[in-house]
Amino acid sequence: MTQIENFSPVKIFGIKNCDTMKKAMNWLTENGIAYEFIDTKKAGVAEAHLPDWNRRLGWEALLNTRGLMWKKLTDEERSAVDAEKALKLMARYPSLIKRPLLDTGKHLLLGFSPETYAREFK
Repeated sequence: MTQIENFSPVKIFGIKNCDTMKKAMNWLTENGIAYEFIDTKKAGVAEAHLPDWNRRLGWEALLNTRGLMWKKLTDEERSAVDAEKALKLMARYPSLIKRPLLDTGKHLLLGFSPETYAREFK
């Protein structure tokens, strides 16, 4: 596959040392898709994008309750989570955001699926 030119520059949000992130970035590279990696742990990145991501995907989809960071939260932090609380937690602890989060310019893709990526970039 050659470089896709019909799309805005692809942005991939997450943390560099995540195995799923590495799989997604490898897939993009192997398929000739140029991308920009954006580390959500850098100050303010997650907080700046969360309102848009929440509007487009919903906080329930964004919040990673299976990861190590969720388990590290206090019982009080994990209880009675609603949109406001979830967004505050994800801004404070960006590792709580499911990853990778791929912004194609048209769509947001959450998680990595070779099939989904292939459909998006066909």
